[in-house]
Parts: sequence; C-alpha cells; structure tokens
Amino acid sequence: MQGFCSLGSGSKGNCTVLFGSNSVFLIDAGFSKKKTEDLLIKIGVSLEQIQGILVTHDHHDHISGLEMIIKHHEIPIYANCETAKTLHSLMQVRSKFKIFETGVPFKLEEFSVHPFSIPHDAVDPVAFTFSFGEKKLGICTDIGFVTPIAVRALQNCTHLILESNHDVGMVHASSRPQVYKKRVLSKQGHLSNEESRALLDAVKTNRLEMVALGHLSQECNHPDAALKAMEGVEVAVEILHQDGPSRFFSMESKKEALLETLF
Repeated sequence: MQGFCSLGSGSKGNCTVLFGSNSVFLIDAGFSKKKTEDLLIKIGVSLEQIQGILVTHDHHDHISGLEMIIKHHEIPIYANCETAKTLHSLMQVRSKFKIFETGVPFKLEEFSVHPFSIPHDAVDPVAFTFSFGEKKLGICTDIGFVTPIAVRALQNCTHLILESNHDVGMVHASSRPQVYKKRVLSKQGHLSNEESRALLDAVKTNRLEMVALGHLSQECNHPDAALKAMEGVEVAVEILHQDGPSRFFSMESKKEALLETLF
C-alpha cells in the first residue's frame, strides 16, 4: 500500500505519513504527541506502527512533537548531522539517530530516499524525494527560492508536495510585523504561489500524476489564490490543509484512481 497522507500542513504544524508495502514513516513531527496520535487514529494508524521519523529541519512547526513521541516510543530519527546536533541540544530525551548525508541517497525499506539541500533559515534544511519502482514522490516545503539543486532533484516525480505559502500582495497588506514580512519574502523564507508555479513548471513532465500544495499561510494566502496560480498545468492539483488529515494518495494505482479516497 504505497502512498502518503498529510496530517496537517502549515505554520501550526507539519507532518506527512509515508506508507510502504509493510512500513510506515513520518516526515516531520510538528504536532504534539497527543495531537499526532489523534490525527493518526483518523487515518487508521497508531504510533506503534511508525518505524522512523525523517526530519527536514529544526523549526518548531516541524519538530514540536518529536521529544514526547520518542520518550514513549522507540522510534529512530533520521536527520543529517547538523540537524541531529541541534535536536540533541533541544531535547532532554536521548534519541536513536540515524544520520544521513545531505545530497546522498539512502535506502529506507523499499524506498530510495534523496535528501537535498534547500535555502531556508534553519540549520542545514533539506527536502526529500522517495523513489520506488516507477514512482517518485517529492516533498519540498520551507524553501526560500527555486534552486537548480531543487529542480534537478524533483525531475521526473510522479507525485509532488510543493510549498505554496503566500500571496505576495496579501503579505504586504497584512497586519504582520515588518520583520515577519521581510523574513517570509526573503531568499531564506518561503515560496509564494507564483514561485511555486515556477518550480512546478521547471520540474513537470508527462510522468507527473498529481500535485498537493502545502504550507499555505492562513493569514497571507487563500486556497483559491494558490489554485489560481496553478491554472493550466493540466495535472490534478489539491490543497493540503492545516486543520486535519488529507485523503490517502495512492502511489500504486493509475492516475484516475487517485481521485478516490481509501480512508
């Protein structure tokens, strides 16, 4: 049952569930242990089934549940060296780290995982691709601008989770502090809707089956604005929300079957 499901995507917490044939992994753990458990129950999964947590970077909305989860469950954390050092310094609980090298693919059950460097104001942040057979999932959020590294890594994906964080006009018009506006619009911040479209245009091939847009700002974006920026891409586009799990996205069936939920 290869596929994935977002438990929630945004500034209040991020977590994606990756399903292998006989394995389940989390990408990030940005919700409390209790909320993570509750969200997993909604998709028929328990923390006891999780075989590892892959961490993209050390920001709170990606790691806030990590310490309490590993305190009660012996789940290894997959992270690069610098992120692992930061997590080690932040947590009182000692974890079992499995260190990967940014830019170097590694095996994870049936998946070939490629962690690649992205520009963001964190310690050595990464995005991931997961390949198996003819399928390839790319998860790329919290990226300040589109880089050649990201474009190369995301080539030939069949499934994509891309950041579509903000509408630039809404950022400028918002009541957010100037320091926030400067950060989110910087090259170490987040992708706008238009930048997300530019990234999609740069990596889209006829192998691409669907795109899920994530990490939308609740104040400085709107699903309609994000979808409008994707008009004409000729591929299924969906929004990942902050307030609950997405449907299950199968990576086994044909393109048409992606429109059906398994939960």
